[in-house]
Amino acid sequence: MAEIEIYTTPTCPYCLRAKALLDKKGAAYREINVSAGREVMTKRAGGRTSVPQIFINGEHIGGCDDLHALDAAGELDAKLAACA
Repeated sequence: MAEIEIYTTPTCPYCLRAKALLDKKGAAYREINVSAGREVMTKRAGGRTSVPQIFINGEHIGGCDDLHALDAAGELDAKLAACA
């Protein structure tokens, strides 16, 4: 199973949508709340400051729309199945 990290804030609707898709896929993930600071996330995400920011096996996937685009293109399942 892939190692998934998702940077979120508690009330972000895009974070909720991204987590719902991962839950639907049965993918376990580590959620990192960035309410107290976004410095680490921003650095890892190449300057992006919006949430969510999603990483699969260390690869920056992007945000909620990017995650859903991967799914629509049929590429998300393969990334989720990849070994960490």
